[in-house]
Amino acid sequence: MWLQLRCGLEPRTLAALTVVLVAAAVFAVVHFWSARPQSVRVPDPVSEAAHAPESALDTDRGVDRAGTPDPSPGAPPTGGPGERIVVDVSGKVRRPGIYPLASGARVADALRAAGGVRTGVDLTGLNRARVLMDGEQVVVGAPPGPQAFGATGGATAAGGAAGAGAGSVTGPVSLNSATVEQLDTLPGVGPVLARHIVDYRTQHGGFRSVGELREVNGIGDRRFADLQPLVRP
Repeated sequence: MWLQLRCGLEPRTLAALTVVLVAAAVFAVVHFWSARPQSVRVPDPVSEAAHAPESALDTDRGVDRAGTPDPSPGAPPTGGPGERIVVDVSGKVRRPGIYPLASGARVADALRAAGGVRTGVDLTGLNRARVLMDGEQVVVGAPPGPQAFGATGGATAAGGAAGAGAGSVTGPVSLNSATVEQLDTLPGVGPVLARHIVDYRTQHGGFRSVGELREVNGIGDRRFADLQPLVRP
């Protein structure tokens, strides 16, 4: 009323002015209330792994960028069933010669590849279930026993007492072509030592001299002295 009388304002103008003043007061209160000081929560510590590059994380997980896991370092690949070996089949067989066979083939498989053994041949001492090695020679008809240590692989036992010892060839045993069975007939050489000799021959590409026999595991000076006159490279 005082403003209306003093300033000569109309009621409508006075009402509008009042509304504006009230709105300004409300705005000021809201502004100061939102700007008041507030407590801030300390952020949680972040691990270093969260900042690591994505490529580094993928490497740690063993995954490449394409999402394919890295291959695990397993054992070295072994020979598959498709590998082949080559063996020399000689002696009293129908078709002596060199034959390729599947890896893991046995002596019986080599005999079948050579057409089988001849009629009346004595197979005593020939292990037909033995697994063959690449480059091995299979001699059929060599007489068994220590008395045959000088045979070179062409000896036969043509069946029965009449054929025993017939056709045997005496002389030093070849370290590069003798089979495990032939080496086993040497004095002081058993199946284990004979296998060591064949393994050394395979690993080193053969014997270049009789003196290399000293390097075979299980052959000392005394045994070498006994074997030296009975073998050749």
